[in-house]
Amino acid sequence: MRVNFTINGRKQEADDVWEGESLLYVLRERMGLPGSKNACEQGECGSCTVRLDGVPVCSCLVAAGQVEGREVVTVEGLADYAAHRTDAHPGGGCASGACGTSVDAAKRWTAHGSDSGLRPRAQDGQTGEAGGLSPIQQAFIDAGAVQCGFCTPGLLVAADELLERNAEPSDADIREALSGNLCRCTGYEKILDAVRLAAARQEEAV
Repeated sequence: MRVNFTINGRKQEADDVWEGESLLYVLRERMGLPGSKNACEQGECGSCTVRLDGVPVCSCLVAAGQVEGREVVTVEGLADYAAHRTDAHPGGGCASGACGTSVDAAKRWTAHGSDSGLRPRAQDGQTGEAGGLSPIQQAFIDAGAVQCGFCTPGLLVAADELLERNAEPSDADIREALSGNLCRCTGYEKILDAVRLAAARQEEAV
């Protein structure tokens, strides 16, 4: 079957999709967007978290057919999504298809080494270090919240959604928002520090 949906603000279609394919498989294998990680495939670890119509979901549990006509935001489009939201929709999100990152542009995003979606891939031999990051991505770097990076894309998507709806989250709010995301490296404290830092910077910018 053919699935038409909006990904990172651009309308896309995936052809020859099998009825049982997951959204995660479509994103990684058909769209060429590997930021969402394939780990448990049971919705337990949160490594494949994306936003579906604004809500964080485990893409491994979403059948591809369920996204027909809907909007998906992945870690590859997070920086542009956050920047546009700040500029054009303060305190809100984008209407489906109204803004975002093209698939071609999103494919240029990868992490150096861990593929955690934190830095743009180098272009024309340049390092790519000057590429834009979303506030939560920058906060993860500054707080030292990334180790192996496998869980990072899901944590970034979930944390970005939290800060969109709650500009001043308490520690309990942060823990609840990230409770579906497992990290085996950091002990979580630096991840919490990163979200606190992003929230503080967001408040200063207002």
